[in-house]
Amino acid sequence: MHMDPDSLLTTTRAVRRRLDFERPVSRALIEECLEIALQAPNGSNRNHWHWLVIDDRELIAAAAALYRASIEQQIANPSPEYRDVSGIPRFEQLMGSARYLAENLHRSPALLVPLIDGRTEGADVFVAASLWASVVPAVWSFMLALRARGLGSCWTTVHLLREREMAALLGIDASRYTQAGLFPIAYTRGKEFRRASCGSANAS
Repeated sequence: MHMDPDSLLTTTRAVRRRLDFERPVSRALIEECLEIALQAPNGSNRNHWHWLVIDDRELIAAAAALYRASIEQQIANPSPEYRDVSGIPRFEQLMGSARYLAENLHRSPALLVPLIDGRTEGADVFVAASLWASVVPAVWSFMLALRARGLGSCWTTVHLLREREMAALLGIDASRYTQAGLFPIAYTRGKEFRRASCGSANAS
């Protein structure tokens, strides 16, 4: 795909329903996208990041089970910011696509878990913001690199309700590393994505 920067930036969606779970994705292609992600700016050039790519079918299935359990927990007992959803645009459509992903995450060709080297519990605002600012640009670059190659993803965080369980499953030292999210990786069904109206870019 050849896309000008504006098209790339305005059509990179949080993709759930349109992920093609039947088409394999090569490890080499994922690593190519990560090589681009590593060019992103990061705080003080300290590179406080690690990248865990999961393509083992059993591990993907186990991670997906934890993800589903976390979704069910959130639906049954929403966190405070989701108890009043009247101001969230297209919330029902968003939840429908989130449920679809939860039901199908185990079919993903691969998953990505970016890790921050450090914990934010008890840290002051400067330290916490610096840690996150060192991984967010890289993750976004990764998603843009996927989009430019006909793939998609979605930044999910609900599994962090069970962060310690996921860490144990994946062999992550939860006392040292913070999981920045969980990203399905797959080709998209179709390559055309439109610009979204403000606040509605998360329901694909």
